[in-house]
Amino acid sequence: MSGIDATALDNLREALRGPLVTPQDAEYDEARSVYNAMIDRRPAAVARCTGTADVRSTIAFARQTGAELAVRGGGHSGPGLCLVDGGLTLDLSLMRWVRVDPVTRTAQAGGGSQLGDLDHETHTFGLGVPAGINSTTGVGGLTLGGGHGHLTRKYGLTIDSLVAADVVLADGSVVTTTEKEHPDLLWALRGGGGNFGVVTSFTFRLHPVHTVGVAATVWPVEQTQEVLRWYREFLPSAPEDLNGFFAVMAVPPAPPFPEPLHGRKVCAVIWCYTGDLEGGRLDDVLSVVNDPAPPAFHFATPMPYPMLQTMFDDLIPKGLQWYWRGDFFDTVTDGALAVHERFGRELPTGLSTMHLYPVDGAAHDVAPGETAWAYRDATWSGVIAGIDPDPANADLIRRWCVDYWSALHPHSMGGAYVNFLGETGDADSVRATYRDNYARLAAVKHTYDPDNFFHANQNIPPAA
Repeated sequence: MSGIDATALDNLREALRGPLVTPQDAEYDEARSVYNAMIDRRPAAVARCTGTADVRSTIAFARQTGAELAVRGGGHSGPGLCLVDGGLTLDLSLMRWVRVDPVTRTAQAGGGSQLGDLDHETHTFGLGVPAGINSTTGVGGLTLGGGHGHLTRKYGLTIDSLVAADVVLADGSVVTTTEKEHPDLLWALRGGGGNFGVVTSFTFRLHPVHTVGVAATVWPVEQTQEVLRWYREFLPSAPEDLNGFFAVMAVPPAPPFPEPLHGRKVCAVIWCYTGDLEGGRLDDVLSVVNDPAPPAFHFATPMPYPMLQTMFDDLIPKGLQWYWRGDFFDTVTDGALAVHERFGRELPTGLSTMHLYPVDGAAHDVAPGETAWAYRDATWSGVIAGIDPDPANADLIRRWCVDYWSALHPHSMGGAYVNFLGETGDADSVRATYRDNYARLAAVKHTYDPDNFFHANQNIPPAA
């Protein structure tokens, strides 16, 4: 089944400090499982690396044997790019550690760390990194794709805070990339995905954040066009301290939502405010939620930032069926308003959703050519996600997602956040993601991985 000689695997097992898990091992099914339960691939082995030495040994083994290699950090890849049938997964999940230097306001995180690890360690110093909305997301995959979340309008993309990385290259050599050392590689890592090597540690610049204002505002789904018409004008003009992503969704059957709303289809904005919270300031800032229409429900409270980051963890745990697609938008066109309302009304399951994440504010302070992320002129990064626990609904959620995306794509900028490409990550889609930066990325790929050894990703082939 594996195509990899058993004796060779025994040799790799002896070379590793971490475990090498194969189909004969009791923990194999857990080792090959990823966040998206729609992915069911069977690698020949999973090398659970504990450090750089294990990473180098695994890369050397794959090169010597010709085994196809995939790299796993947090395992949140929607299309399951961290697994290859019959291949070898280089698993970084045991490399979960974070070290904070409060004097220089920097943090170093191991390649297998999750956002919750980073938030926990930085929070004690009143600091943080703008990254994601779910604490179980891997630091590596999110960062290499660009990274956006609740703090984007205030502090920019995750890559805008990335100042250094330790990388094991395809030939097994190890480099530390900074603005002065291998700056071309650092440029490519800032949004170019997992194309250039295995990042064993990331170093981030930290920003002040401790207690934030959190709010959820929901309106009946029938008011989607009215609310979204207001939101598209209001948020880009709002102070950068205020972030709010727009969603069509079903109300979760859990607090703080009242029971009569549970399961009801709605449009919503989830707010994060990093400004002054004294004297009822949060209520003053969010008094605007009544402008488009009186909401069906509004809840606001101060909250430690790491608590906000865990707010959706229980709602969407590992093991659900997922199918997603994305696009960038510079505006929400009048034609898109009706698309969002239609598919919001047609939500196929209770967890399926669409989010528009703001990528303006501080993210617009960086020029398109300064990082691999090419859509600095986008205002929103959109994702449509069909989600359900039941495999019998896989076709249902896939069809809703594809139909929604097909209707909305003509209103987009033509490319998508690389982490939201899903199964649409063909060569044309990847090229559209990087626009004019694509040729430079291909040149960097040629420098650091001329044989395209790292290709189990949203791939950028090396320039000829």
